[in-house]
Amino acid sequence: MRLLHLSLVNYRNYVRLELDFPTRITLLQGANAQGKTNLLEAIHYLATGRALQAGAERELVNWLALEEPLPHARAAAEIIHDHQKEKLEITLLPVNGPGAQMNFRKHVRINGVARRAIDLVGHLRVVLFVPQDIELVAGAPGHRRRYLDIALCQMHPAYCRALAQYNQVLAQRNALLRALRDQGGSPGQLRFWDEQLAEHGALIIAERQRFIAHLDMEARARHRELTGGREHLQLHYLPSFDPIYQPGGGQPPLAFSEGISSDFPPREEIASRFLTHLRASHERDIAAGMTLTGPHRDDMRFSVGGRDLRVYGSRGQQRTATLALKLAEVQVMTQETDEPPVLLLDDVMSELDDTRRQALLGALDGVAQAVITTTDWDDFTPAFRAQARLLRVSNGRVEELSPDDI
Repeated sequence: MRLLHLSLVNYRNYVRLELDFPTRITLLQGANAQGKTNLLEAIHYLATGRALQAGAERELVNWLALEEPLPHARAAAEIIHDHQKEKLEITLLPVNGPGAQMNFRKHVRINGVARRAIDLVGHLRVVLFVPQDIELVAGAPGHRRRYLDIALCQMHPAYCRALAQYNQVLAQRNALLRALRDQGGSPGQLRFWDEQLAEHGALIIAERQRFIAHLDMEARARHRELTGGREHLQLHYLPSFDPIYQPGGGQPPLAFSEGISSDFPPREEIASRFLTHLRASHERDIAAGMTLTGPHRDDMRFSVGGRDLRVYGSRGQQRTATLALKLAEVQVMTQETDEPPVLLLDDVMSELDDTRRQALLGALDGVAQAVITTTDWDDFTPAFRAQARLLRVSNGRVEELSPDDI
């Protein structure tokens, strides 16, 4: 898998851009707020069909374009996927009239054919690391669930389909729960939605557990490299219900420190136990007007030496764990798809000490393609810069430099 070319029209602060990626490493240098992150965001957008911030499509359109007769924005990429060239394209077009509240809808084409946004996923696989990703360790569970969903959708289309179906069923079940709470009725009406939710949710739970177990193994190795073996990272999957524990079975649910055991039950058994939990929680769910159990309430945690980094970790430990996670994701994605993803690193070096910088540069030697932003060329050694394409970004313009220009 390889990114060959990026084309932008009226995207963020880029009025028009045509940019090739002929080398394994591309370094983008510039001051803050010049457009470096916007380039990484555009690549990620074409890979996942999702803006980095939910509901932010309108913000992707260059503000000058809003004054045009037909405001629009466009991002396109030429890639190699499965040893074949492909073209991915997203065009944002207005769905209402001009004005401050103008909204936009994305139109997707793959090799010139109109497709759904979900069909983009998996053609260009990326691993993105931005400074805000420290929230994967320190923030709310929603950050971690979104991370799992994006990573797994890029690798496994069946997961993406199950997730979409699960969310549709969840919305229907929640609507019925609110109706039962507000208007009364028989809880027996929930049985159909219980079965549907358990079926789709079981695949999500099983895939998350398998992925996190694989990720844990790789993240431990990357973390040892980043810390010189001084600390030992562990990833924990915390489903909203224990799929090993049966209610009323006399065995308490697993504690955080124990994690999920290697004898995780098969998908059919997870579905059966999920269904049991759903039916046992009818009364609670009706009172709350929402479904309180399921993968939409899952979590993942990080620990070092048995201590939860979200609660007890320093900022440096949390950032190192996040970097280890992202480097591990590259390995897992390569192993599970037989194609290495494109690694996108946004101003990561400025957050690391010298030891971790050197460890990261060493890890990048094994990456097939990386696009990296920085504010300071000195974050990278002359030897590393010599193997990269060097680009300066200023006010939405990109200029190529030689090593002698730095």
